[in-house]
Formats: sequence, structure tokens, C-alpha cells
Amino acid sequence: MPWKETCAMDERRGFVLEALKQEAGIAELCRYYGISRKTGYKWLARYDAEGSSGLNDRSHAPLICPHRLSEEVVEEVLKVRVKHPTWGPKKIRSWLDGHDACGEWPALSTIGELLKSRGLSVARRPRRRVPLSAPLGDCTRPNAVWSVDFKGWFRTADGSRCDPLTLKDAHSRYLLRCQAVERADTEHVWPIFDAALREFGLPERVRSDNGPPFASRAAGGLSRLSVRLIKAGVLPERIEPGKPQQNGRHERFHLTLKRETANPPAANLRAQQRRFDNFRRIYNEDRPHEALRQTPPVRHYAASPRRYSGRLYEPEYENGVQVRRVRQRGEIKWRGELIFVSEVLIGEPVGCEEIGNGIWSLRYGPIPLGTIDHRLRLCVPRRRGTHSPSS
Repeated sequence: MPWKETCAMDERRGFVLEALKQEAGIAELCRYYGISRKTGYKWLARYDAEGSSGLNDRSHAPLICPHRLSEEVVEEVLKVRVKHPTWGPKKIRSWLDGHDACGEWPALSTIGELLKSRGLSVARRPRRRVPLSAPLGDCTRPNAVWSVDFKGWFRTADGSRCDPLTLKDAHSRYLLRCQAVERADTEHVWPIFDAALREFGLPERVRSDNGPPFASRAAGGLSRLSVRLIKAGVLPERIEPGKPQQNGRHERFHLTLKRETANPPAANLRAQQRRFDNFRRIYNEDRPHEALRQTPPVRHYAASPRRYSGRLYEPEYENGVQVRRVRQRGEIKWRGELIFVSEVLIGEPVGCEEIGNGIWSLRYGPIPLGTIDHRLRLCVPRRRGTHSPSS
């Protein structure tokens, strides 16, 4: 004969039904079921008051908890979360501290549990840690390095193509521009640079990848856009090919931009640009940044003291450097021969300087273009970033 299975709920129900029959005394039934008379009378009283649902276990949580969040605090936390759906506990707590310093806000773990209980948080997938790269080590002050890139095009709800160009200060993370351009070429990108330079002044360098319009396969990796930057007084700086981590801060920013403005995309380009403009204001002035000790970028950025008038100047060369102007076909005349340099530099002056044994170094401003050998041929080095890995 198999063993009978039972549970606490069945035992309570059996006890109550036996007691209601009144065929045995309460003391005898309590001895039979192995409980005290106090417990027996408790279950009988609950059954009389609530019916069969009174036999269920009740919560053991205290009725009064002095550490429970007040409704006012919960409302303020949820209000910030609803307004900024992608913010986590750190940013919410920092924002509340900055806008109401007198308030006693809950711990980060408490805010996290509150968001989880309301279904407002999603568990993150484990993220692969990438070691920091050396090229960003010298971004120790505003306007030392600006970083620029295209987020990657997408289509708005009406099918229009949107190419967002983003320009940031690498030290303060201040978002200088976030603009959708019609085409990713110099004619459409330079006006955005020009407006930013007029507003914020000249940085020392602008860091980009090796794609157009920031770079090309020409000598020195120069493009028409980078030539204009040099003539404005800014050094173009390119990461090494295939190493986006050297501009990792900017690459990571694009994930935030996508979540905040393009998930899902707006109805059309005009509406999408309004999202970009609103995001730029919030990102710079309100959104706490973890790398900035949970303060917004506006507290760490100041315009460059090097002002920009809008005029572009040809690079100047030191005494002893022989200057040649690039002709219409991208060539210079050197010792009676025509040597092709680059069509990007047509009309621009380049400097030639002897480095020994009849070898001449050719450069445009600070950018080396290659060397002219004994056979009067320009030898262009393999294209790499304009900085050394330890810079």
C-alpha cells in the first residue's frame, strides 16, 4: 500500500472540518494533529472570519517598517526614470542630489530594486571589457582633442536616410554638434565644422577614423576636409586602421545616442533633428556622466582661447625649407622633373627638406607626405594614424 502524501494546507482543512463536526473535543483533535490548542483556535478563528482562504499562509513582513520609502520619494524617483527611460540608479540619484540637495534620497541598490519591482529595468548582458588605449591619455584639458565620427546611417519612419555627424570634446565629453547631413562629404561636413569653430574656438587636434571625408588614400592620408582643418590651425589626428578602440569614448557615445534618439526613429528628418537638438541639450546640461563623477559635461567644458575668424591660412615653413606649389594635375616640379604628390593638394604649398644622402622629406605643414629618392620618385609610407601609440 503506497504512502499517503499530505501538506500543511490539507492538515489545516482536515482539522477544521473535524472540529466543525463536533464529534471530538478541540483538545483531542489538537493532540491528534500534533498542534497546540492555541494554534487550533487560531485556525478556527481565521476560518470563521475569512472562510477557506483564511487557512493560507500570511506574509511575515512587518506591518510597520521605518526604512520603507515614502510615497513622495518613490514618486520623485519614478518621475525622473519616466522622463529619462535609459538612466540607471547612478544617474537618477546624481540628478536628484543636484536638483534637491536637502533631500535624503535612497541608496543606489534601493533605487535599483524599486525600478526592478515596477518593471522599469532590464538586466544587462555581460559586457566584454576592452583595455584602455594609450592615444586618449593626453586628453587632460578641454579643446586638446575633439573627436568626430558618423554614427551610422538609418532611415526615419518615412524612409528618408539620416546620417548623423557627431563632434565632441574628448576631455569633457561636451557634445559640440549632433547634426544630420545630406551627404557624408566635405561640402556638407565642413559647414558644421566651420560653425563649431566659430562658436567654440580652435582645438589643438581633431581625432577621426580613416574614412572619408576625414581622410583619404592620398599622400599623408590627407583629404580636402583635413587640408581645411590644417589651414584653420587644427592638426588632424587619425586612429590606426582597424582600431576603433583608439576613439572608444566616441564609439561608446553612439550607443547612447541611438538609445535616446533613434529607438525607434522619428517620423522624418526634421523631427529627427529636433530629437538630436533636445538630446544635445540634456546630454550637456542635465545628464550625469559617470566618468565625470556623475556631473554633466557643461561643468567641465570651456571654449578655446584660440578664436577662429573664418579665414584659412596656408602653412608657413622654416628657413631652409624649399617650398613648391602643387600644380593642377597634383604634381610639383623638382629638379626639372614633375613628381606627382596629390590632387587633394592642388594649389597648396608643400615643403621639401633634405634629410641626408640626397633624400628629401616632403610635407604639407606638419603632415609628412613621403620622401623623394635619388630617382626623383615620391615614396609614400604605409598609411597609419598620425600619432604614435604612446602619444
